[in-house]
Amino acid sequence: MARFNIDFMGNRKIMFAISAVLIIVSIGALAFKGLKFGIEFQGGTVVIVADAKAVTETQMSDAFKKAGVQNANVQTSVVNGVRGFIIRTDVTDPIESNTDAIAVAKATGLPADTLQVTTIGPGWGKNITNSAMLALGLSILAILLYVSLRFEYKMSITAIVALAHDILITLGIYALVGREVTPNTVAALLTILGYSLYDTIVVFHRIKENSQGLVKQSFMSMANESINEVLVRSLNTTLTSMIPVVVMLLFGGSTLKDFALALTIGLGVGAYSSIGVAAPLYAMWKETEPKYKALAKKFAN
Repeated sequence: MARFNIDFMGNRKIMFAISAVLIIVSIGALAFKGLKFGIEFQGGTVVIVADAKAVTETQMSDAFKKAGVQNANVQTSVVNGVRGFIIRTDVTDPIESNTDAIAVAKATGLPADTLQVTTIGPGWGKNITNSAMLALGLSILAILLYVSLRFEYKMSITAIVALAHDILITLGIYALVGREVTPNTVAALLTILGYSLYDTIVVFHRIKENSQGLVKQSFMSMANESINEVLVRSLNTTLTSMIPVVVMLLFGGSTLKDFALALTIGLGVGAYSSIGVAAPLYAMWKETEPKYKALAKKFAN
């Protein structure tokens, strides 16, 4: 098998610049457009009209206003070639939501049973949000503890920086394209933590092995060789992981697509950050230690 000899460390400033641009765009999207949370997080009602027949979006919006719902968000959907609507409102009372749906069906001439109404109260949404934040916090703490004990604290901190990079960019893309954040998205973000960390650990493990008794080259040069040694493995792992996820994204239903979109972005960004963010940051930090600082000076061109 051919061995790669790519100068990742020599081009680390380019990779940092790419990450900086992606992060700035993501922060801008989150700040100015914000995330669109599903009703599972904030409470509300979703009305799905599978077959809209000849009813237009304007007529549907007017029907909700006539029923007393002023802020209904009406979106057109097409499933299997059939045009329909997805309507979101902030009504959190199931009885009121069903009454509104009956009035809308009457105003538009659609059969009442074609409107599927789902209402979630604000308390349930708050519980979901708290559970998601708790899961995310515990995951990060567990990662910090494990990597610090198994390797060293500098690896754990740079790994967390890479994970934050991955999550921020994934959420930024969600904000940029206006994709709704659902519990499936949160599940995908937690899965991304695992995949991204796996890639980073593979690189760190090889760096740790190769750093034993290091005297014939700089730490930066050794880290670059280590990345090239595991590059094929990382590429194969990422590609085989992404294939089923991309298939889910292309052919899965709406529920699976929420999960697959976040996972597709996260897997790609996570594979990049292991090589382009975590490893260079760790190598730069290690070269501040006296031993490796001396090696860097000795083998400087």
